[in-house]
Amino acid sequence: MRTTRESVTFAHPFSLDGIEGLQPAGTYAVDIDEDLIEGLSFLAYRRVSTTIYLPLASGGRGSVQAVRVDPRELDTAQKAQTGDSNDKFPTNRS
Repeated sequence: MRTTRESVTFAHPFSLDGIEGLQPAGTYAVDIDEDLIEGLSFLAYRRVSTTIYLPLASGGRGSVQAVRVDPRELDTAQKAQTGDSNDKFPTNRS
């Protein structure tokens, strides 16, 4: 398995399914976990999970919770703020 960490910035508060309330604007760490697809003559990976790190409402400064999200939903939330039509988190990565 390989993990890639990316930063996603939201200029305005946003919401995601399954997460209560609006999340504050800011830059968030996102981990993308992928498994190697074996048996091919070239390297290819399949996404197995996408995790965003959100601030804990009741925690102290720097306290975060890891929440698994659908990469398409995360992409849609970001596009809603920027009007960008490019997929930052495509569902198939190789």
